[in-house]
Amino acid sequence: MAHVRELYLTAAESAAKLLAAPEVAAAWREPSALPKLSVHGLAGHLAGQIFALPKVLGEPVPIEETIPIHDYYARASWIGSDLDDPFNVNIRTGGEKDATGGPAALADRAGAAVRDLRTTLPAAPSRPVRRPTWGPWSLTLDDFVTSRLLEIVIHSDDLAYSVGVPTPALPGEAVETVVDLLARIAMRRHGATGVVRALSRAERAPASISAL
Repeated sequence: MAHVRELYLTAAESAAKLLAAPEVAAAWREPSALPKLSVHGLAGHLAGQIFALPKVLGEPVPIEETIPIHDYYARASWIGSDLDDPFNVNIRTGGEKDATGGPAALADRAGAAVRDLRTTLPAAPSRPVRRPTWGPWSLTLDDFVTSRLLEIVIHSDDLAYSVGVPTPALPGEAVETVVDLLARIAMRRHGATGVVRALSRAERAPASISAL
């Protein structure tokens, strides 16, 4: 099993525990820290990063070109897009749909999915996977797992902050994997000099080097 799969499973278990926190249920209908996204919509979107793996593993092997993960983020039209872009609207409505049954049902479903993935993901063969919202390309399974790890790390922090609990601690290697990926995306968006200055020279750093 690729090591990234174990990092992902650890992060997914952490996310499932966060989804089950009473603070999430108490703030369920409140706005989240993200514009135009409720706490339940954010919780649904976070859980969706767990539900995505069984979906792609259950689909036929795609025939589209397989590209590296950095090429995927270079092609992703949603990066930096407006909040009212159809992609972002679909993210919000999709998260709310996943959360329809309420906090307990969502947490139970996420926990059950992680338990199943503990068996199925390590045994899954190396293969391409894809989602229908992409262009005509695929990712390797492990690159897709890495992309879901990124989403879990980011949105676990979003959800924890939104409901007033500490951000869950994750293995350093999981966070390092995500930070490395974000840094590469940020360099492509803002240039290497801007990223170097933001990390080393506050007095001349750009206003933002946001990767996404």
